[in-house]
Amino acid sequence: MRSMGKVEKYINDGIQREGALLFVLIDPLDYPTLDKAVQTAGEACDAGADIILIGGSIGVQGHILDEVTKRIKEKVNVPIVLFPGNTGTLTRFADAVYFMQLLNSRNPYWISQAQALAAPIVKQIGIEPLAVGYIVVEPGGTVGWVGDANKVPRGKAQIAAFLALAGEYAGSKIIVTDVGSASELGPVPLEMVKAVRKVTSVPYIVAGGIKTKHQAAEIVKAGADAIHIGTAAQDSKHVGKTVKGFVKAIKEAGRR
Repeated sequence: MRSMGKVEKYINDGIQREGALLFVLIDPLDYPTLDKAVQTAGEACDAGADIILIGGSIGVQGHILDEVTKRIKEKVNVPIVLFPGNTGTLTRFADAVYFMQLLNSRNPYWISQAQALAAPIVKQIGIEPLAVGYIVVEPGGTVGWVGDANKVPRGKAQIAAFLALAGEYAGSKIIVTDVGSASELGPVPLEMVKAVRKVTSVPYIVAGGIKTKHQAAEIVKAGADAIHIGTAAQDSKHVGKTVKGFVKAIKEAGRR
């Protein structure tokens, strides 16, 4: 049986110690320059972010991925985890990768084939695979289109819960529900967060559409163990202040 890796242990220990964690996602293609992406990651880390995620649904690979990951690693003292859009979103400069199964994809490529293609590369470059069961909720954004997702309707909390439970039973060590970047409908509904939390025992992360620290705190109160933000940090004129606000809100909510 595969033993728990360093980053997985860091996540689990952090949840136990802090109550909830904040992950900040850097999609370098969404920034005007790589310098700005690296600067944002550094400021987020200094402000208390627990993990820096790097990735995106389209095009984050090759030289750009290597360069931005290497430069961010020089600036931060927290794990760098890849949030892949496909098999190309891999670099040896990261600490770990979300080794994801898109649990509600219509296309078997995103359930098993991409993983089979990526597995030998992950092993070769020596980064830690984090077994993630990934669920796309309406509206789904770019990731829903790329992943050919049968998107979970926002009013059908039990569908997300049963997908999450199936993912845990199949071996996922982390569950992520995501509405897609900058969702116009807002984040995952609180009733859905509660339903997923009720049936699962592994760390549960909520991503997408979270614009305010109040939203983040309410999601943690509903049962999430960690929050992803990306656009909220990217669009902020004062990244450190914004991230500090999120950190304070979610950790206070988590400790309750």
